[in-house]
Amino acid sequence: MSLPFDLRALRVFLAVADRGGFSAAARELKVAQSAVSQTVATLEQRLELTLFHRHERRIGLTPEGETLRAHARELLERADATHLAMRELHGLVKGEVRIGIPSMLGSYYFPPLLMGFKARHPGIRLTVVEAGARRLQQLIAAGELDLGVVIDDDSTRHLERRHLLREEMVVCVPRDHPFAARGAVSPEAVFAEPLVLFQDGYFHREFVDALASRSGATANVAFESNLIPLTKAIVRQGFGITTFLRRVVDEPELAAVSLAPPAWLDLSLAWASGAYLSHAERAFVDFVTDPRHAL
Repeated sequence: MSLPFDLRALRVFLAVADRGGFSAAARELKVAQSAVSQTVATLEQRLELTLFHRHERRIGLTPEGETLRAHARELLERADATHLAMRELHGLVKGEVRIGIPSMLGSYYFPPLLMGFKARHPGIRLTVVEAGARRLQQLIAAGELDLGVVIDDDSTRHLERRHLLREEMVVCVPRDHPFAARGAVSPEAVFAEPLVLFQDGYFHREFVDALASRSGATANVAFESNLIPLTKAIVRQGFGITTFLRRVVDEPELAAVSLAPPAWLDLSLAWASGAYLSHAERAFVDFVTDPRHAL
């Protein structure tokens, strides 16, 4: 048995009842007044009831109209709740994305992406975990983290990955350091200087250790710190130099100098191979790796 009305007709009816007129309802619904009048007239015909007292300048609900208004409001509220629940199942209104980000990316690269995603999906909760890229790789493999930023190399081939960023690693020195006037500096020259480095497990430290190994040099580690502001302060004061992704060297007191030859780092957004990603997580992956939102 088919119902003598649909949800759209009930919405039009409620708009007329709540606004007290066909013209006001038409303005609210952004449709022609004739369409509102026709919808109400058709609803009355199908119900075989008069829903409104029509007067010259105003209208009012009949007792039958009052009864329908109470039921219609409840029905539409349930319909809206059902629609919301279905959208939530797709992770587009509610849900959670747990993303692991190394501190350098979290401070300088990801904020616009996180805010952009949040603006598009305000109901999704974002939980950001800060850790080194290798630690994030372990958390993903153990199922303790859904998504994370990892170094794109042989050790992460077992993970599902989407390429995220290719950025030059540069030497960061005080503006008055002799290196600042050079177009590029050799690894051997860098390792002759006192260094301020991240601790083990961060791609920053891993990069320096690999560079030292290839150069046959030993890093002269003067300070270890995972705090970027502290590292910059130490470099500014002339107590050591460091390496950063180029975008991180953003202060006039500091200079970014390329290595010779230039060094590039590839980072990817990764998750466990074969793991199920919720709709919220897939939406996040698609948003972050969309070329229009390139880092």
